[in-house]
Amino acid sequence: MLDENLPQNATEETRENRIRRLIYRSSYTGTKETDKILGAFSREVLATLDDAGLDAYEELLDYGDPAIWAWASGQVTPPANVSNVALDHLIRWCNTRS
Repeated sequence: MLDENLPQNATEETRENRIRRLIYRSSYTGTKETDKILGAFSREVLATLDDAGLDAYEELLDYGDPAIWAWASGQVTPPANVSNVALDHLIRWCNTRS
């Protein structure tokens, strides 16, 4: 049952909390290499993305460490159905650090 004393949107996640949650999720993915890359990327870039970019990044995280590491490190070309704004941004970001 909903608490009638709470505003209707009280259960909605704020942008700031969403970014914090994504930074945390990015920093504790399960593998050390991906934790470092995604942790640094998320702390530096997520606040600059619009909501669609955050959606794309969150979708990217769902693919898991092995795939993200392979794509970000350039070991494997991402399949066409996986390429999104966040992945493209992550790959460019990684290339500027190598």
